[in-house]
Amino acid sequence: MASPWRIRSFASPLLICIAVVLITYNAILFSTNARLHSDLSTSSLHFHRTLSVSHSHKPRLFHTAVTASDSVYNTWQCRVMYYWFKKARESRVGSDMGGFTRILHSGKPDSFMGEIPTFVAQPLPDGTDQGYIVLNRPWAFVQWLQKANIPEEYILMAEPDHIIVKPIPNLSVDGQAAAFPFFYIEPQKYEPVLRKFFPEDRGPINTIDPIGNSPVIIEKKSLGKIAPTWMNISLAMKKDTDADKSFGWVLEMYAYAVASALHGVRSILHKNFMIQPPWDLEVGDKFIIHYTYGCDYTMEGKLTYGKIGEWRFDKRSYDNSPPPRNLPLPPKSVPESVVTLVTMVNEATANIPNWESSW
Repeated sequence: MASPWRIRSFASPLLICIAVVLITYNAILFSTNARLHSDLSTSSLHFHRTLSVSHSHKPRLFHTAVTASDSVYNTWQCRVMYYWFKKARESRVGSDMGGFTRILHSGKPDSFMGEIPTFVAQPLPDGTDQGYIVLNRPWAFVQWLQKANIPEEYILMAEPDHIIVKPIPNLSVDGQAAAFPFFYIEPQKYEPVLRKFFPEDRGPINTIDPIGNSPVIIEKKSLGKIAPTWMNISLAMKKDTDADKSFGWVLEMYAYAVASALHGVRSILHKNFMIQPPWDLEVGDKFIIHYTYGCDYTMEGKLTYGKIGEWRFDKRSYDNSPPPRNLPLPPKSVPESVVTLVTMVNEATANIPNWESSW
């Protein structure tokens, strides 16, 4: 993409009007449900089979989209993420990786739009997210899908704290999405709560896949149907005391999983989609490093998770300022995944112009 997308901001009255309508969950969701397709296969193995990917196929391009605020914390992660996206895409002829967009839900342009292709989305009206800023993610996707020109037929939903290790193939197939399974998304455990949003006539509770919205590769037309429902359910869950208490910081992930199930879109589960240091020790054949957890070690290489280590890398240490160039590498005996993570952050910061002077 040669230049960032700059999309005209919605007029404030119109935004508020739209938001009020969208927040009216019951009316919108159940009118949507009447039109949903429910022709789900009864074979779980069909949906969750391991997919063997050939790199000799004709490319099925997907567009990578990352939602972010304009905070320093989100911005430095996006810059590192985009650096490695470009390297991965350019390293393989015939790659399925197409364009890239940072969906900036701050409502106004920032100084990095010339560096990272960016769509400016409006945030939810003040107070709507109740301090849970992640609720802006589905609303931002709704705006992007409705207003932006997206030439690819597939979308990869990713996050700022993803580092792409190698080119990602289009893992989706036959109308099914491709997603990473999260061990902490447990529909069976929370069936009584989820039935408020996924009625019994929609199918068994295991129809809801153990996924979030990222990383997910999905057909653009399917995401266009899912996104408004995802947003409405996210808002409804946040307003529901039981759901808010049960799901906490992963509430929006549950909302996406439910919305996908309501629209009859199942996911092929790919454990090799990404790793999450320090728990995953080796990169292996994985495509993404997700550095959501802190990495704390003694100088002898012993993990001290939950306690600040003598050596550490934690993205939360760089909330108000970006990590400096040339971070010290981990001590010996620290797992390959952590060494690779810090090495890749260092390469990105060393090569991104004006890294330490443009904040």
